Amino acid sequence: MRSFIVPILMVLVSAVPADADPAAGKKIAKQKCQVCHGIDGIAKIPIAPHLAGESQIYLETQLKAFRNGKREHEMMTVVAKDLKDNEITSLAQWYNSIQITATVPE
Repeated sequence: MRSFIVPILMVLVSAVPADADPAAGKKIAKQKCQVCHGIDGIAKIPIAPHLAGESQIYLETQLKAFRNGKREHEMMTVVAKDLKDNEITSLAQWYNSIQITATVPE
């Protein structure tokens, strides 16, 4: 089992662009995302999903799908169409880095 973990981790680490970082993602979020999703990742309009704490891989996959037309939404397609891979990764890292807690009612 261990022999599989190391190669997989190496692939995952090497897949992240070197110039991607959460601080850059926060700047992009302020420009492109905060109106609907909030800078804190908590949606500001009822039809937008919360992004705070969401999986980085999920966020990257969805943004790339909007960018390349595999997934369509009139607003997200426009927002994602000009994003570069490192910007998508930075955005995903930013929203993934936000810690969310939940309280279950008794």
